[in-house]
Amino acid sequence: MEDATAPQPLAGFTVGLTAARRAEELGALLERRGAVVVQAPSLRIVPLADDGELRDATRRLLDDPPHTVVTTTAVGFRGWLEAADGWDLGDALRDRLAHAELLTRGPKVRGAVRAVGLREVWSPASESMAEVQDRLLAEGVRGRRIAVQLHGEPLAGFGRALREAGADVVGVPVYRWLPPEDIGPVDRLTDALLARHVDALAFTSAPAVASLLERAGERGVRDALLTALRRDVLVACVGPVTAGPLTERGVPTLQPERFRLAPLVQLLASALPARVPALTAAGHRLEIRGHAAVVDGELRPVPPAGMALLRELARRPGWVVSRGDLLRALPGAGRDPHAVETAVARLRAALGRPELILTVVKRGYRLDVEPGPARVPK
Repeated sequence: MEDATAPQPLAGFTVGLTAARRAEELGALLERRGAVVVQAPSLRIVPLADDGELRDATRRLLDDPPHTVVTTTAVGFRGWLEAADGWDLGDALRDRLAHAELLTRGPKVRGAVRAVGLREVWSPASESMAEVQDRLLAEGVRGRRIAVQLHGEPLAGFGRALREAGADVVGVPVYRWLPPEDIGPVDRLTDALLARHVDALAFTSAPAVASLLERAGERGVRDALLTALRRDVLVACVGPVTAGPLTERGVPTLQPERFRLAPLVQLLASALPARVPALTAAGHRLEIRGHAAVVDGELRPVPPAGMALLRELARRPGWVVSRGDLLRALPGAGRDPHAVETAVARLRAALGRPELILTVVKRGYRLDVEPGPARVPK
């Protein structure tokens, strides 16, 4: 039976988000599981009604009707029709779609297509664009005009494969990305990642990844950011396309089996606690999370200075850590040796179990565990 008093799976962890679309929904799902969420949209979406590229692509399809239309997202499909209605092109677009072979990537967009009285010809069981591509190539696309509703992810490989097979491919940019009007939150999230104050970073689109890295490059910290993502920060992506720019740069990522927000959150809720080393100190079970400790199953918030000391002690569990080493680990402590004593006292109070940390006279402090190999808590 699950312990009702146990902390939530993401309690004590900080998760960074770069999403522009559905950011509030994703943040709420994480917060319900106890996470502290840092929102920093690295992109903004161009309003559809103001998007000249979308209007031009729509007119092209009306002037030269497509044989096949590939729809990829429900929100994008509905937005396209609403924008077309605003340009007095909605009826004409629906007529073109009704006479085309409609392929829908998944159940949500299939429902959106049916809701406006249209009917899809086929939808892949995997919800994968790769399966859509395989079907089209197997059918033969030479001489066919194929419209592809773009959805913010780079589909260059999809379009290139069809063009090489002889198709005339028209991309429909249902929503396009631009840098955020306020870049401050992105810079603050980057700084927190570099300082290892963020435990996990979740991405829902490849353009958001590219934008974050591009901004880090402008600030001269891209290599340092990539190092943090490779070594210390757990990176989760909603799917392999989103993970692409990170995979190319050697950043390991986790991806849910189903490319949806809820499975992404479930993945984080299981993966982050699994990275936490558990120690037995003075007969108590101790877990060190991002900005808190869990002592005997109870979440104990710890201030930043205390967390810095606790991590330093846990790097060498059971071994004495000198006051000098602890002073160097304290953020902004300067050279005052009394700062260590003050911080240790506050840490003991925050943990609620003073006996976890032993004072070794004239030498320093140690966690009350049997000395073992050094470890570095994530």
